[in-house]
Amino acid sequence: MKRYINILVITLVFVYFISACSDKKTDQFSVGFYNVENLFDTINDPQIRDDDHLPASRIPWNTERYNHKLANLAKVISAIKPGGFPSAFGLSEVENRQVIEDLLKQPLLEKAGYKIIHKDSPDERGIDVALLYRPTEFKPIKTEFIRLNFPGDSTHATRDVLHVFGEVKGGDKIHLFVNHWVSRWGGQAVTEPFRIYTAEKLWSITQQIFSDNPNANIVMVGDLNDNPTDKSLVEGLQVLEPKKPLAQKRLYDLGMIPYKKGEGSLYYKGWDMFDQIIVSTPLLTGENGMQVDSPAQKVIKHDWMLYHPKKGDPRPNRTSAGKYYGGYSDHLPVYIEINIGSAKDIFTIISVHNALVPLCFRLP
Repeated sequence: MKRYINILVITLVFVYFISACSDKKTDQFSVGFYNVENLFDTINDPQIRDDDHLPASRIPWNTERYNHKLANLAKVISAIKPGGFPSAFGLSEVENRQVIEDLLKQPLLEKAGYKIIHKDSPDERGIDVALLYRPTEFKPIKTEFIRLNFPGDSTHATRDVLHVFGEVKGGDKIHLFVNHWVSRWGGQAVTEPFRIYTAEKLWSITQQIFSDNPNANIVMVGDLNDNPTDKSLVEGLQVLEPKKPLAQKRLYDLGMIPYKKGEGSLYYKGWDMFDQIIVSTPLLTGENGMQVDSPAQKVIKHDWMLYHPKKGDPRPNRTSAGKYYGGYSDHLPVYIEINIGSAKDIFTIISVHNALVPLCFRLP
C-alpha cells in the first residue's frame, strides 16, 4: 500500500508541476554583462594610457588581432541567449564608442539591433562601461554617468557608473546600473577602500530611489572585483543572499548562490565571482509584474570559451597576458531573464527520493 501511495504522490506532484509551469509568460526582459578584456582599437590616443594596445607595443596589437577579437566577442554574445539576444547588455573595458560600433557590425550581432549608451570617463587606463539595448524591448528615459571622486585620493581616476532608468514592454519601469569597480591591482587591502566607497555611494543612491518608490525595480550588473561575500558587497552595498524571508527595499546578489557552490566568472588561483547581477526585492517577489526566473544568475561557460591547461582547472581563454593568446576574455558573461506579467514562488523546492526538484521548470 505504501508503494502505491508513493506513486500517487509523485504523480500528483508531476501533474502540479505541469499545471504550474505550462502557463505562457506574456513577455521577457533579459539582462547580461560581459567584461570584454581590454577592447582597444589600434590607434594611439594621447589622452589615455593605450601604449600596450598599439602595433608597436611589446605584444603587438594590430588590425588582424583587433578584428579577431571582435569576431570572438560577437561569438560569445550571440551564444548567451538561445535564439536571440539579451534585451539589455552591459559591457566593461571598452576604450571608446567606436570599438563598440565595430563590435556591433560583426555579422553575428548585426541582427540584434542594439543601440549604445556610452561616455568617455576619466579612467586612468582609458576603459569605460557601456550599455547596449534593443529599442524594441527597452526605452531609456533618463541616463546619468555617476562620477567617483574618492575622498583623500583625487588622483585615482576610475570609470563612471552608468545608471539608466527606462521602460520595458508593457510600461514597467526599471533602473539599470552598469559597473566596473576599482581592480585589486596593488593588493586587496590597498584597493578595497575604493570598492567600499563605490558600494556605499550606490547604496545611498538606491536608498533615494526606494524613498521615491519603495517597490522600484533595480538591476545592477558589473565586474565588481570582489566576491559576493566580500566587505564591499555585504557591508557597503548591504546585499543579501536570495532566500526567504525577503526584506523590503533591499538588494539581493544573484551571484551569491552559484558562488557558494564553487562557480565563478573568472579564474585566478581558483574561481572568483567578480561579475555579478544584483536585483531589488520586487524582482524576486514579482509584486510589480516583473520577476527573475531564478534566484541565481547564469554564468555562460561553453567549453569553446575555455583554455585547458595541462595541469589545473579549465579557465577563461583570454586575449593576452604576458603574451598573445587570441582568446575571448579573461571573464565569462553573466545573464538573467526577467518574466513580465507572471509571478511564482521561485524559491520553493521539494525533495523526491533525495533529489531536489525545482518548483517550476521550463517546458519545451
